[in-house]
Amino acid sequence: MKKYLKRLIYLSIFGLIVLLVVNFYVKSKTDSLIYHSLNEFPKENVGIIFGAGIIGDKPSKYLRDRLDAGILLYKSKKINKILLSGDNGNDEHDELTVMKKYCFEKGVDTTKIYIDYAGFDTYSTMYRAKNIFKIDKAILITQEYHLNRAIYIGNKIGLASIGFSANLGDYRNYNYVCFREYFSIFKSVFDVARNRKPHFSGTEINIDGISNYSKDDKR
Repeated sequence: MKKYLKRLIYLSIFGLIVLLVVNFYVKSKTDSLIYHSLNEFPKENVGIIFGAGIIGDKPSKYLRDRLDAGILLYKSKKINKILLSGDNGNDEHDELTVMKKYCFEKGVDTTKIYIDYAGFDTYSTMYRAKNIFKIDKAILITQEYHLNRAIYIGNKIGLASIGFSANLGDYRNYNYVCFREYFSIFKSVFDVARNRKPHFSGTEINIDGISNYSKDDKR
């Protein structure tokens, strides 16, 4: 029994070391690509905003701050178009309707808003942005804990990415999501390595073409 316990302890220590090394590697490659203010922030054609949960028909604080950061970049002419990506899996959890109506109500031209209805996770969002929406460069807009992973995935799959931090104030369970991110980063490295395909592919919607934000959705 002691032999197996000792082996388990060694394996656990080894796994922890690997986890930390992978996280250090990803962050060392992406920290310099994260921006916190508009000062010296480069212009780009597209900003990608990631879904982050809703409360009824309103965005959660995580999501609201992401949307406000994206709208700020749009109104400051740092980006020309916005790709909203999130979970639209059922009527009870319809992130995209909430997100696009929020942008519309804040004055974003709906012809500049594009919708990814199958961005069920970060890897799917980035893969679909590259392969469905034909985006080659983008500004990624989300909280800072999430940016390293998103930027890493983007740059590895050929979507040149930088990030804009949407952090504003305190967040519920923020320490927990930061802890969980260690494992998400670890998983993302393997997703990239095996060129994981998202569950849904879909019809091409070129970001330089007509927006898929329909007129009916504005009401």
